[in-house]
Amino acid sequence: MSNQAINHYYRQAKFLISAAAPKQFPKGESIEVAFAGRSNAGKSSSINTLCDNKGLAKISKTPGRTRLVNYFELDEKRRLVDLPGYGFAKVPLAVKEEWQKLMGQYLEQQEVLRGLVVIMDIRHPLKEFDLQMLDWCDHFKIPAHVLLTKSDKLKRGPQQATLLKCRKFLKEEGYEATIQTFSSLKKDGLDELVRKLNSWMELETKAPE
Repeated sequence: MSNQAINHYYRQAKFLISAAAPKQFPKGESIEVAFAGRSNAGKSSSINTLCDNKGLAKISKTPGRTRLVNYFELDEKRRLVDLPGYGFAKVPLAVKEEWQKLMGQYLEQQEVLRGLVVIMDIRHPLKEFDLQMLDWCDHFKIPAHVLLTKSDKLKRGPQQATLLKCRKFLKEEGYEATIQTFSSLKKDGLDELVRKLNSWMELETKAPE
């Protein structure tokens, strides 16, 4: 696959299915990369920016509306997966627990999962549920990549200070996760995200000679 084709590859993402229970998870040998994050951290916007499609992952004005595991097909061998948003206070406890159960079942059962992108608002990173997601990744041996979203909300200096602080924390706590800043609005960090996903998706990323 050429470099230009790789750059446009994620634009072909199309909605496949929403799963409310493990029995509805698609079968097959497709490679999957999943996205998880707090309900208001910009997860849907990040997916839409990656795929250059504002209507792909539904963005609600009410955080916490993603209650299902949503699958987007890239080709016959690869899929993106949008996991339920977590940690939104106005959602009833019973609903929160059901979402967490569904996410846990997905992470535990999906042998085709190659990596998890953990979405965090750069202004409020490393909250309790974020660390729980990273703990799950460690437990299930799933590579993790932290996306510090909404970086356009901070000036360059505070952006980098937060990135370095978070990177130091992850290292000191023994997390294997990689980390970057990202802005859906300005598309800052998009190339770095694409390179990470390409490595997980087993797409050729050799630079032109």
